[in-house]
Amino acid sequence: MTDEEEVVREEHTAIPEAGAFGRLVDRVAILPAMGIVAAMAILIQEVVLRYVFAAPTIWAHETTVFLCAIAFIFGGLLCASRDRHIRVVLVYDYLPAGLRRVFDIVISAVCALSSAAFAWAAWLMVQRAAWRPDGSFHLETSGSAWNPAYPGLLKILLMVALGLLAIQFLILAINYAKGRR
Repeated sequence: MTDEEEVVREEHTAIPEAGAFGRLVDRVAILPAMGIVAAMAILIQEVVLRYVFAAPTIWAHETTVFLCAIAFIFGGLLCASRDRHIRVVLVYDYLPAGLRRVFDIVISAVCALSSAAFAWAAWLMVQRAAWRPDGSFHLETSGSAWNPAYPGLLKILLMVALGLLAIQFLILAINYAKGRR
């Protein structure tokens, strides 16, 4: 393997500070990626069915949106485990190593708190999307002719992903504080 291939491979894996949790996130990332490929296949099928056979489906659009939404939701968690989240590098890149480590700790801690707060807000949204006022379980549906429970499922997945993101940032903050690689 050439040096360039090694650098590319390292850019597409979890950083050591992400720990075992980050490595797990990195391994599971293939599933939402396959969802995007499945969405593409569904759209190609829909185009053929609609324009060649004049027989469109009622489920293709909502399913592709759902599969892509899962990938976007998971993407935030993957970016955190690979340290590819947005950072103002204008300041960060010019900091000495010791101060950069302090910034890493503070940034990760603030992101963990923010993600936890957003997970709580998502829980409040899930309560309305997954339970009726009488307490019975019923996922929110799209209201279309097909009427899948995708909106309710996406809200649950978003809440879970935000909770996992808070855990990932907490792991990063702890490992940055310990100076572990």
